[in-house]
Amino acid sequence: MFLRSNSSKRRLLYIVVLMILTVTACGKKNGLGSDLIVVEDEEERIVNLFSPMEKIEAHVENVARNASDKTVMLAEEKLGVKVRYITYTAEDYQDKTYDDVILDRARNDMDDIYLLNPDTILKLAEEGKLQDLSGLDCAGNLRDVVKAANMVDGKLVAIPQEVVVYGLFINKDMFDQYNLALPQTPEDFLECCRVFQENGIETPVGANRWWLETFVLAQAYADLYNGGNTEAEIAALNSGESKYSDYMRPGFEFLQEMIDQGYVDAKKAYVSEAFEGEKEDFLAQKTPIVMAYWGAANTETAYGKTDFEMQVIGFPSSRGQMPVMTMTGFGIGIHAEHEEDAMAVLDIMLSDEALQIYAETNRVISPSKNVEVECVPALKPLNDRIQQNIYVLGSNAGMNVEQWGNTCLIVRDLLNGAAVDECMVKFDQLQAKALNK
Repeated sequence: MFLRSNSSKRRLLYIVVLMILTVTACGKKNGLGSDLIVVEDEEERIVNLFSPMEKIEAHVENVARNASDKTVMLAEEKLGVKVRYITYTAEDYQDKTYDDVILDRARNDMDDIYLLNPDTILKLAEEGKLQDLSGLDCAGNLRDVVKAANMVDGKLVAIPQEVVVYGLFINKDMFDQYNLALPQTPEDFLECCRVFQENGIETPVGANRWWLETFVLAQAYADLYNGGNTEAEIAALNSGESKYSDYMRPGFEFLQEMIDQGYVDAKKAYVSEAFEGEKEDFLAQKTPIVMAYWGAANTETAYGKTDFEMQVIGFPSSRGQMPVMTMTGFGIGIHAEHEEDAMAVLDIMLSDEALQIYAETNRVISPSKNVEVECVPALKPLNDRIQQNIYVLGSNAGMNVEQWGNTCLIVRDLLNGAAVDECMVKFDQLQAKALNK
């Protein structure tokens, strides 16, 4: 969708004025004068921004989009430019994904600014299609974890407006009904699912085709990010001394167990978009557990208003409840048509002033170390872990195999019937490809 400018109207006015002046000039040659007035067309300064337009229910405010819009308007007012949106959102699993579309647009230099998922950030950066943003003033305010997650070959290639944290959304009332403690470990979680199923809840976990990888990542990297040896473990993975598949196997075996026991409907998850496959049953208290990102607890477009007590906790891991953090990020094309204005727009959109507006509107974790907002009560268990610096990064540009997108795709293979061993072979192939670059 485009926000239309007034440039076409200006061009039409220019043509009309030019016609009048041409007639006037002819009259002047016949003794009415010889001065010719030149009228210049002042074109608007345009910056093109490509981003998803999230699907929302009719008559429901899209708070996340409104928050971003406020930062865009701040940039427009301060710079006198117009930010023009181009958007795309897949209607169903048969459509091209947003990532597919954005890769094509960025590779062909079709826009100035792109809102990128973690996997496309790494792909486009490796192809040299993204500008280095480290020179922006706003870059100096970023949290260290944000910088680390978005650095490729020493370049800061993307900056987010929020740190996206994924967790398990729990119907606490249903857990209390069956005297269940909130799960800490994978074994705890499977036992909770068993009890729910024995009490008539056919499918305890609502899932879609995008977010089951959060279970895998939490279990795969709980020790890597929280064991005090992060840099050395990543270096061993990047050198081939360690295997990504060895880290991933426990999480995939856990998901296979959930599928085998019917705790997840694999066929439904494989074709379901985010929220569409699980939201209705969760709100109706037919499904006690779903997974989603932090912001989904804040607005009525997702799970922000329930008829039961909801708590958001980390995913089960060997180190207890584990938040999974990832980041979308704004990047600028290497051959952006309006590069200078795009840089200026992004610097204001990601300034502390704008991020404070964004965080207060959307009530999210800010990428800036200077911006803090209070979370809603349902998010307190998840936030407590983050404040203790206990989390797993679902995306890390310092790893030579991209994590978020690749894990998501291989989890879909599992949902579609692939064996765990077959999935591990795919990780080994990805690692071999990375080592041969």
